[in-house]
Amino acid sequence: MSRTVNTTDAPESSPGAAGVRHLGDFRTSPRVLLIAAIAVVVGVAGLLCGVVLLKLIGLATNLAYFGRVATTMPDLARSPLGVFAVLVPVAGAFVIGLMARYGSDRIRGHGIPEALEAILLGRSRISLKVAILKPLSSAISIGTGGPFGAEGPIIMTGGAVGSLLAQLLPVTDTERKTLLVAGAAAGMTAVFGTPIAAVLLAVELLLFEWSPRSFIPVAAAAITAEVGRNALGMPNPLFPFTGGMPVSVIAVLLWCLVGLGAGLLSGLLTRLVYACEDFFEKLPIHWMWWPVFGGAVVGVGGLIDPRALGVGYPEIGLMLHGGILPASALLLLTVKGVIWGVALGSGTSGGVLAPLLIIGGALGAAAAPLLPAASPGFWPLLAMCATMGGTMRSPLTATFFAVELTGNTHVLLPLIAACATAHLVTVLLMRRSILTEKVARRGHHLEREYRVDPFTITKVADIMVTEVETLPATMTLHQAAAVLTNPATRHPSFPVLGEAGRPLGIVDPPLVLAWRRTGEHRHTTLGELLARHRPSLAYPDEYADVLAERMMRLNTAHLPVVSHEDGRLVGYVSWRDLMTVRAHARRQEEARAVFYRMRWRPGMSAQPIRARTDCANSKDLC
Repeated sequence: MSRTVNTTDAPESSPGAAGVRHLGDFRTSPRVLLIAAIAVVVGVAGLLCGVVLLKLIGLATNLAYFGRVATTMPDLARSPLGVFAVLVPVAGAFVIGLMARYGSDRIRGHGIPEALEAILLGRSRISLKVAILKPLSSAISIGTGGPFGAEGPIIMTGGAVGSLLAQLLPVTDTERKTLLVAGAAAGMTAVFGTPIAAVLLAVELLLFEWSPRSFIPVAAAAITAEVGRNALGMPNPLFPFTGGMPVSVIAVLLWCLVGLGAGLLSGLLTRLVYACEDFFEKLPIHWMWWPVFGGAVVGVGGLIDPRALGVGYPEIGLMLHGGILPASALLLLTVKGVIWGVALGSGTSGGVLAPLLIIGGALGAAAAPLLPAASPGFWPLLAMCATMGGTMRSPLTATFFAVELTGNTHVLLPLIAACATAHLVTVLLMRRSILTEKVARRGHHLEREYRVDPFTITKVADIMVTEVETLPATMTLHQAAAVLTNPATRHPSFPVLGEAGRPLGIVDPPLVLAWRRTGEHRHTTLGELLARHRPSLAYPDEYADVLAERMMRLNTAHLPVVSHEDGRLVGYVSWRDLMTVRAHARRQEEARAVFYRMRWRPGMSAQPIRARTDCANSKDLC
């Protein structure tokens, strides 16, 4: 236990006194303007990276399947290779395996888990090597038929650009994280033209906080990328859709039913990916060769249904126009789901958003004949959105992603109903999402429930001990040592009170021992000893987070609590009292209470009965 009173710090003030920080909704400072300005530069860089990646994918696809130099996305079904096209994904996977082993193994996977790890564990630092190799490997993977999207790699690449720029500047870890996420949001906007969804993805998945200091720069980067995207003449919206469905009780139930099916599909896809990963882990060969086996499965799947290869943007557009028959949709769902799960589990490089849209849309197209009539493409849109929201556990992102992709705000209510239902299903069925499971398998736990910190709303008066045992200032050092070593003493530290009940400090065994070692006379009073130092104090109206920071800075486990008016001792607070803040928050989550219940009797008015707390599941907290 530390010596509280031997500090030279001046007495701390409280929220009601002069000099204290002004409490408010947020702690954002004007420095956010500088970070937002840097984020605009990051947004431009993210846009360029997105454009370059799309061009690289087109170039790799044309070279691999048609032997020509072009950057437009071709129809793979028209490739002159015939059955030999099965070897193209194998060759591409072999190149990726070499790049991962001799370049950086961080390019393996779909990018978002790697960004999460960099944010949570790597101080938001991504290397230049990853920033270069990730888009190259993804372009080769998708260009040689890999059933992936470009969004995961561009999120990783845009994040790497933001991180690299931040590493050149004198910024904090939090600001570096903000710029990394700003680059990721800009990259996602560049590919899909969805700035709102990109910002929501940052809030729901990447930032791990909700505050203006991070939200404003990320929004600035996404807006910058969208403005640049329009200036370049890129299509917006990417998949126009004008349909919808009238709102009714039956319609809402059907939307939720589609969400239920999409949630079950999300769970199946997640388990498939990691079952494949577990299978590859058991193979007696180096992981560099795993993508080759995954590529072979992709090649065979491409022979069965060429539409399952590549990013699949034409298929998404076809579904939204009702141009895919149910049997054809079932085939696409099966082939795309299997080759995507196997390829992703093998450790190759590619994204998850576009495949989830295609697989979910195929589910909606296959189920459309069993559902009431709606605009062509409505049920596929609902299912693809819910599948994305359920699998990634980002329902708001998925909802606005679909709205921005289609430019149709009239489907907002059906989308949020289906996404919320799918989200509920996956949360109840699985502990982690397809994104966080990868992080967990690397030994790191990630919790995505964001709440108000209970320390910021709990005052010292709510947790302090009010019946305080004290020692008088006239007590000698010898007498204090006797009290502290007495077996009947219940705790090892005591506030020492001087005139008018004002605390002079706290006495504990380490402090008494230090005094004796420095030669203090045994008959010296505690008042004389403590008068040499200013006491560190707490105040009843301070908040627990401020108190915790002060106790950590002073390296002390306890503080006296005094009144503002006269400085008299009104309480005592220790680190154990601080821990009750968490216990109280948990009690609020687990203990059930009835505050008002009506008792009806014939001929009598309603009468309230005594409140009752149900602590059957939390007996220790009651």
